[in-house]
Amino acid sequence: MRFYIKTFGCQMNENDSETMAGLLMKEGFTPASAPEKADVVIINTCAVRRKSEEKAYSELGQMLKIKRKRKLVVGVAGCVAEKEREKLLERGADFVLGTRAVPKITEAVKRALQGEKVALFEDHLDEYTHELPRIRSSKHHAWVTIIFGCDRFCTYCIVPYTRGREKSRPMEDILEEVRELAKQGYREVTFLGQNVDAYGKDLKDGSSLAKLLEEASKIEGIERIWFLTSYPTDFSDELIEVIARNPKVAKSVHLPVQSGSNRILKLMNRRYTKEEYLALLERIRSKVPDVAISSDIIVGFPTETEEDFMETVDLVEKAQFERLNLAIYSPRKGTVAWKHYKDDVPYEEKVRRMQFLMNLQKRINRKLNERYKGKTVRVIVEAQAKNGLFYGRDIRNKIIAFEGEEWMIGRFADVKIEKITAGPLYGKVVWVEETPSPVSTDK
Repeated sequence: MRFYIKTFGCQMNENDSETMAGLLMKEGFTPASAPEKADVVIINTCAVRRKSEEKAYSELGQMLKIKRKRKLVVGVAGCVAEKEREKLLERGADFVLGTRAVPKITEAVKRALQGEKVALFEDHLDEYTHELPRIRSSKHHAWVTIIFGCDRFCTYCIVPYTRGREKSRPMEDILEEVRELAKQGYREVTFLGQNVDAYGKDLKDGSSLAKLLEEASKIEGIERIWFLTSYPTDFSDELIEVIARNPKVAKSVHLPVQSGSNRILKLMNRRYTKEEYLALLERIRSKVPDVAISSDIIVGFPTETEEDFMETVDLVEKAQFERLNLAIYSPRKGTVAWKHYKDDVPYEEKVRRMQFLMNLQKRINRKLNERYKGKTVRVIVEAQAKNGLFYGRDIRNKIIAFEGEEWMIGRFADVKIEKITAGPLYGKVVWVEETPSPVSTDK
């Protein structure tokens, strides 16, 4: 039996798909290169934005067309599955798998293959351990989910309803997964969580993200450790100290702000002010001068005025983000904002505001990137892009493209920067390690 998984959404969805693939292969299923060649198709969905949910339904529609022509089992997992539940069975899906039921994927598939309509939503996160098999998409970098769910309940966000409350994995279980990855030759790990900074608080045993980073950095063979996504009020001074002093911890922080207007932040239930956010950036930069900070912003939140928007513009100019993810507000059914706030900012105005910020961020990116010109930086080579160039990231998460060869993937390379853009940097390789070393060579 052949399976195919189509993944939408965040890195946690990618990690869930890797786990589902591992579990299915352990039971004798084999991966298919395309849905047309599969006996089972799993659509792993995202519901954070209306557009992402629409993509999932479009994919479901395409799979149902195939199903009408031949025998095919179609399943839906992820946030849309958790949100819509048995309604998806009525729309043609053969099984639905909740976000906390990922370890039960083989049960869902086997029952569906027997002709049963299946819906599994129980919490099986205690089975989500280092012992679960995973089919990784990379041979040198691995996603490692360390905490599930979110307790923040931002008024626009569906995640607490689709992913549940925060639940951390035991630290030793995470470290065992990282040790196994190191033995397999992995050099980079990214610790994942909807609110990764909250890791360990529910365990009440002294565990924290800062302590996890320190312990993981001691594992021989692991060269770089990343983490995302952070929440401003949970970003501790202890965490800042670890980033500052530990050479293996990436000097890159993704810290979503969402708005620069205190009035809008309060409506969003973000629990900090613009001033507090900027003060946090100052604390981070005072300890980690070379840190790269990125962020997320939503434009067009209900009642957002031009004055509110200009407060956001002011914040972006002051923050000088290295990267900025922009999104137009879209109501998510079931959230507080959907229930109580009218979506009253015209779509055309939302687009204008997003374009304004996009152009501003491009200018900031270009200016910040100028600092790289002529410098030589160390990257871990990731892959070959569609344009034929290879690329990697430095410890600040800056993407750098260059002429290379496939054997370089997963190895350190020094690249001299020759060309600057508002996006990737371009350079020439001046050194590549011949044999990956278990000892960190980060500069």
